[in-house]
Amino acid sequence: MIILGAGAAGLMCAMEAGRRGRRVAVLERAERIGKKILISGGGRCNFTNLHCRPENFISANPHFAKSALAQYTPEDFIDLVRKHNIRYHEKTLGQLFCDHSAMEIVNLLESECRAAKVEIFTTANVESVEPADGFSVRTSKDAFHATSLVVATGGLSIPKMGATGFGYDLAKHFGLKIVETRPALVPLTFGVEDREAYSDLSGLSADVVASIGKQSFREKMLITHRGLSGPAILQISSYWNGGDVVNIDLSPEQRVMFELLESSAGRDVYAAKDAMRAELPQRFADRWIEKNAPQRWTNHALDELEQRIHRWPVKPDGTEGYAKAEVTVGGVDTNELSAKTMESRKIPGLFFIGEVVDVTGHLGGFNFQWAWSSGYCAGQAV
Repeated sequence: MIILGAGAAGLMCAMEAGRRGRRVAVLERAERIGKKILISGGGRCNFTNLHCRPENFISANPHFAKSALAQYTPEDFIDLVRKHNIRYHEKTLGQLFCDHSAMEIVNLLESECRAAKVEIFTTANVESVEPADGFSVRTSKDAFHATSLVVATGGLSIPKMGATGFGYDLAKHFGLKIVETRPALVPLTFGVEDREAYSDLSGLSADVVASIGKQSFREKMLITHRGLSGPAILQISSYWNGGDVVNIDLSPEQRVMFELLESSAGRDVYAAKDAMRAELPQRFADRWIEKNAPQRWTNHALDELEQRIHRWPVKPDGTEGYAKAEVTVGGVDTNELSAKTMESRKIPGLFFIGEVVDVTGHLGGFNFQWAWSSGYCAGQAV
């Protein structure tokens, strides 16, 4: 069998198939394996999440990921991490990180592949893939032939790491449908008015709830010189389509203007700033009140200001794009694949796994777990 891509999903698939006695060749266009793994989690690799559930994934078919996630769980990968004596810790919200370096995860995968007699070819730039009593793959250096082909080429995020749309093009070449792609887990950019109002506050952060429709996330928000970032914004960005308003609760579970409403004394912009400073960094609190203060400090106006604090509407004019996106939403249509094996329903022996598939996880280790789970399923089936 041939696997295109030596990232998380491809290497997991390779080691599982190799353990089953399959002869496996992994073709990686980069000069080294696992490049995206190495930069993940600030270099410590957020390799899974203890609270992994199907609801943590975005797909046109919300049920598709259930089978793979049940077949290979976070506990299964944690057992593998322990087997290799890799020390790890839980950061927040079930996110597991290596204590030392993401290189430990790459070394784990490489070691398991070596033990399973997997052959890995780097700087293998694929020039053509054709059906030929199985699959014929030509690179700039060699020609390969196998009865099974697994596509684990990733999405469009972080092109400087070598990301391309090759996997999508290959799927189309074989007649499979693609769900439209867009950047996800990506910073959002301000419109002109908000950029002028807040961009000089770059670096300030606050605990917020960011929402679009019924979807919301409570985590940190970071102001940048171009817009908004931080975990809460990255999370909600995966649900943002051009034109959507992101509503931000700047003071979750706290009534900021309560004392001003209870007392008629000292109702002015200065008192409002003092109240807001208890919830936000001072410069952000002051600026936000200046931009949203009512003309008259009546009960009605204070009530409206309180509501706006908990539902500040921000209409981004875009995102920072694939260059800053951690993952890609969309990909190979799950209706084209078996949920149990990741095999094409149309073309026997053709598999798609990992980010190239229309399954995208939330921030916090979920995308790695999808890589492990989908790679495992394909590795058991080829």
